[in-house]
Amino acid sequence: MKILGIIPARGGSKSIPKKNIKKLLGKPLIAWTIKEALASKIDRVIVTTDDQAIKKVALKYGAKVPFMRPEELTTDTIAIEPVIRHAIDWLKKNENYVPDGIALLMPPTPLKPAHHLNKMIEIFKKKKVDSVVAVREMIANDNPAWMLKRDDKTGKIKLYNGKPLKNILPRRQLLPVCYSRNDVAYIFKPKNLYEGIPNLYGDKIELYVMNSFYNIDINTLEDWNYCEEKLRRYKKLEKTNSLP
Repeated sequence: MKILGIIPARGGSKSIPKKNIKKLLGKPLIAWTIKEALASKIDRVIVTTDDQAIKKVALKYGAKVPFMRPEELTTDTIAIEPVIRHAIDWLKKNENYVPDGIALLMPPTPLKPAHHLNKMIEIFKKKKVDSVVAVREMIANDNPAWMLKRDDKTGKIKLYNGKPLKNILPRRQLLPVCYSRNDVAYIFKPKNLYEGIPNLYGDKIELYVMNSFYNIDINTLEDWNYCEEKLRRYKKLEKTNSLP
């Protein structure tokens, strides 16, 4: 099975200008993802971008940039599905290249070791699923069963499931096991993008549960600083082959 790695990286980041090529511990943010993708069992790694500076950096670190992303696919409101579908369609039309699976790799989540990507690919191939989604377990107050919301009509505070707050489960051990996507990676069949509602998941889904250590998504400068600290720990653990 051919697995195509796609790294989406547009140039119009507003919260952190030029985020994808901003230096993170001396290396452009996107380079962290490219490095691990190339070290994994992904067969081909491409970057879809509209920005020449990002293209230059991507090529420098070993990824391919076979096309430039059209302007209509670079807005703040565009979903990821049409961006990935454009890449697949372009490769099929211009190179007659049709992958069996897609590995979607987001640059704002730079902690994605190759050995984890390989395990996700192995699950995808062996279990013959439509997708494998990287997740983390939701612990304590992050668990939906302990989350609160305000009723739109009455203004009263309720549990997220709609029950009165007095019915909250009293102990963490009683909480249902729930998961949250961590955006480290999505491995999926291209056909999912051509369903009635284009999506990454399909019908047969497998979860890849990861340590919360990898739960970082850079959207603000505060996230950026937090990520730098985590990456320092990451590099130390990597040297001793003790990554979780």
